[in-house]
Amino acid sequence: MSKPRLAGKVCLITGAGSGIGQATARLFASEGANVIVADVDDRGARSTVASIRKKDGDAVAEHVDVTDEQETVALANKIAKRFKRIDVLFNNAGISGVGDVLETEPDLFDRVMRVNVRGVYLMSRAVVPHMIKQRSGSIINMSSCIADIGLARRVSYAASKGAVLSMTKSMQVDVAHHGIRVNALLPGTILTPFVERYLKESYKDPEEGFASIRKRQLTRELGRPEDVASAALYLASDESRFVMASGLVVDGGVTGAK
Repeated sequence: MSKPRLAGKVCLITGAGSGIGQATARLFASEGANVIVADVDDRGARSTVASIRKKDGDAVAEHVDVTDEQETVALANKIAKRFKRIDVLFNNAGISGVGDVLETEPDLFDRVMRVNVRGVYLMSRAVVPHMIKQRSGSIINMSSCIADIGLARRVSYAASKGAVLSMTKSMQVDVAHHGIRVNALLPGTILTPFVERYLKESYKDPEEGFASIRKRQLTRELGRPEDVASAALYLASDESRFVMASGLVVDGGVTGAK
């Protein structure tokens, strides 16, 4: 029987109370990781942990607002004190923003940038000192395929995800000599609760929305959280030891079709 791919690794996942974060937490736990399920949604985090423990996995729920410096530092210190290390940080927490440059109010733009960019920066800044001490670690940042393409009415979201991809590359240069890898995931449209809600609210017939998404892909299948979780597992594991400063695209061929 093969050894679990994350056996003994301590993995912190933000935004793990639902969607991609939840799917990733479950997968990481099934591969032997000690998973810290972090979210601003405490109920969602506890639900994720319960589902992991039901299958005899190891997980704990922690509250964190990734835009709050004190909370990110406190969480990183708490994990390091309890587990003596932090092997993987998956900066998954994020929000969306819909609207073109005229529709997008400054408050919305600032909020999207605060969560999606400042959140990645603060959580990484809190965790990196611990990875430097142990001279190892893998940081996975959630970008999007929108960082490489144009998509209508996504001004704030595109700006944030482009920034995350650029930050990933710069961070890697800075921490490579400490044995830390930094990579990004670039998913396409993934069928999460948020996307389902958006389609219901934006279209009289949600199937019209699904059809619109399919048109910009090379596959008719919509992406699932598990598709992105599998890519995150690869970047978290030692299998990707030679992968650095990369943007792993998981988009059903959206960028390939352009």
